Amino acid sequence: MAMTEVWLKIDEQRVVQELRRAGEKLDPAGGEVVLDFSAVGRIDTGTLQALKEFADIANQQAVKVVLCGVNVHVYKVLKLMKLEPRFSFLTSRNCPAPAQGN
Repeated sequence: MAMTEVWLKIDEQRVVQELRRAGEKLDPAGGEVVLDFSAVGRIDTGTLQALKEFADIANQQAVKVVLCGVNVHVYKVLKLMKLEPRFSFLTSRNCPAPAQGN
């Protein structure tokens, strides 16, 4: 059975490194990963590239990526860059509890 993994509080200052680290941990058996972006106020080109790469890895491994707590400014950038369809979105209050050890 596919697992849901949760990495909470992606830090705006280290979002690229955290996305790369999360990409290395994805389970090739599929499932779902939830990334809490509520602490990310804005994204730059490096973050966009890291999100694209993360989505590519997730897609190859049949992992659904859910971004939780994305603010309207970040969402608009994702939509403008046509990355928005690659993710599902949840509001902050609907984020699942973190997995142990994350």
